[in-house]
Amino acid sequence: MQRRRITILAIAGLAAMCLLASFSSFGASGDKVKAKGMIVSRTGETLIVSGAQGKVTLVLTDDTTTKDDKGLFGLDKEEMSNVVLIPGLKVDVDGTSDDQGRVVAKTITVDGDDLETAEMIQSGLQPTAEQVDANVRAIGANRQDIAANKVQLAAQRENIETNQQNIAANKQQIEENIKDIEENTKRFMALSEYAVKGEATVKFQVGSSTISSKDQEQLKSLAQTATGFTGYIVEVTGYTDSTGSAAMNTKLSEDRAKAVVTYLAQQCNVPMRHIVAPGAMGEYGAAASNETKAGRGENRRVEVKVLVNKGIAGS
Repeated sequence: MQRRRITILAIAGLAAMCLLASFSSFGASGDKVKAKGMIVSRTGETLIVSGAQGKVTLVLTDDTTTKDDKGLFGLDKEEMSNVVLIPGLKVDVDGTSDDQGRVVAKTITVDGDDLETAEMIQSGLQPTAEQVDANVRAIGANRQDIAANKVQLAAQRENIETNQQNIAANKQQIEENIKDIEENTKRFMALSEYAVKGEATVKFQVGSSTISSKDQEQLKSLAQTATGFTGYIVEVTGYTDSTGSAAMNTKLSEDRAKAVVTYLAQQCNVPMRHIVAPGAMGEYGAAASNETKAGRGENRRVEVKVLVNKGIAGS
């Protein structure tokens, strides 16, 4: 029983020493004290500040002044009311300790920017009606932008599909052109094995594929010459001058060659199996300069040749 009483007395003594130590953490009563931290609670003139040294109790008096730390390096001080000392505000305190271990604040320095933040936290500010309305308008605008973007994406997809179709068509046309070139190349190579036994040049007016009366007689004479050879063929090649676009000239040279082939077949009785048209040359393969009127007249032509296999011709 006596041992238990001794233990209780020891614990009580230790508690008293701890309490005394907490009261004297800032030194003896009246000593100058500095404290720094954030206000975590306030009851009337009593504040609890939490900082690196732990929680400190501050006491406000009529002599306590509160200042806003302003200016370059905080050299300017603006005096403020103690009502600004609210939870969430960071403070620097100069004061003295009292006999209860508290700090009697003499000067409390705050940061105006930090005060604004603390006030917002304390008051729990909500967006104003104006802000809400602005947000609603912004959301509506964003929805319109999204809708416009969807329309643009759809149009772009359609353009992509169209481009893909065009690419496919162009690819097919290129393949056909390559095939034609290969066939014409083979035809020209085959014709190199033939000897020329007669030829005529049919001239045309600008932009025309009509054969003149003079050239019609020339074609009839050439056809009669051709029929005198065994295994003959008639080669027909159309040309233009450099007037107009390349595509237009290619088409015009083709029309001229076809006109000559048609005349030979229908008016000169040359069988179609004896006629070959290696190609429409357009403005390429000019016979004269396109810089002069006379030269352009020479280039608007169809060349017709009677060919006989060299083996048959004996040459």
